[in-house]
Amino acid sequence: QVQLVESGGGLVQAGGSLRLSCAASGRTFSRYAMAWFRQGPGKEREFVAYITQSGGGSAYADSVKGRFTVSRDNVKNTLYLQMNSLKAEDTAVYVCAAASTQGLISTPLPYEYWGQGTQVTVSS
Repeated sequence: QVQLVESGGGLVQAGGSLRLSCAASGRTFSRYAMAWFRQGPGKEREFVAYITQSGGGSAYADSVKGRFTVSRDNVKNTLYLQMNSLKAEDTAVYVCAAASTQGLISTPLPYEYWGQGTQVTVSS
């Protein structure tokens, strides 16, 4: 079992920045690829960003590319999402997820463990 707890959400003005954290406990964090997903009001859950076990590779949704950066610290067992130039359409609950398998990284399918989420609200 892996427990994931997100933090760092809040209310920010458009153009501002936030850094989300996802603290992992349980099994070895470095064995899992990690991702961020989000679900806005009235919207489907969507992929945001992905990072490999070592942190050497990453991928982003087109909507956040160039504005968001995913990173991880395998010593602190923590995943991060640095969000800059925030827009009103970034308003959502952000959830981190862990996968021990590869493939289909932008879909929920490979992710075995999920956090509860943290709310990000961007005011325009």
